Amino acid sequence: MKHAKVGFLMTDEVVSVTGRTPSADVASLLVEHDIGGMPVVDADEQVLGVISRTDLLVQDHLTAQDLMTSPAVTIHAEQTVTEAARLITRRGVTRLPVIDDEDRLVGIVTRRDLLRVFLRPDHEIHRVLVEDVLADTMDIGADAVSVRVVDGVVTLAGRLPRSSQIPVALRLAGQLDGVVAVIDRLTAHSNDTRTRTAPPDRGTEDVRR
Repeated sequence: MKHAKVGFLMTDEVVSVTGRTPSADVASLLVEHDIGGMPVVDADEQVLGVISRTDLLVQDHLTAQDLMTSPAVTIHAEQTVTEAARLITRRGVTRLPVIDDEDRLVGIVTRRDLLRVFLRPDHEIHRVLVEDVLADTMDIGADAVSVRVVDGVVTLAGRLPRSSQIPVALRLAGQLDGVVAVIDRLTAHSNDTRTRTAPPDRGTEDVRR
């Protein structure tokens, strides 16, 4: 899911306004739809900026274009959810208008949408690791590996049949939604590889004591 496209996660029924929309009407729409902000678009649905509740505190009798933040921080529907999360964090915004190849508005993705992807209960991570990753994908029995998950940090301990299985287990664990790091406590009965180090993977931490 972290590698899913923004288009999969976005809301495609977007509340937007034009640059000439009076600020009073903008405020009414924000209250009516219970949202914190919305894109400002032109006649071709191209995004001009973003206007939020905070912008409306300046003064009345202005238009959306007078008050909006411009240029808008946008993202394309084909970019990944991970890229969206990094962009929101780096630019300090709470929502990203989603645009197509012609820069036209096609949706919106918010910080709350992204949190639903990256926040996952520890017990659910544990279940997926044991049942889906280790048992189904790698055909490793539950008695071979001990799985511990605390606040998204996964610790894998135990002895696998072959050393080549260790980097695979670490990589697959690190790719799961909600996993922020993987601590390696794995050994193997037989060494069938020359290297013991797993290839680097975002969200995976190889820690030995």
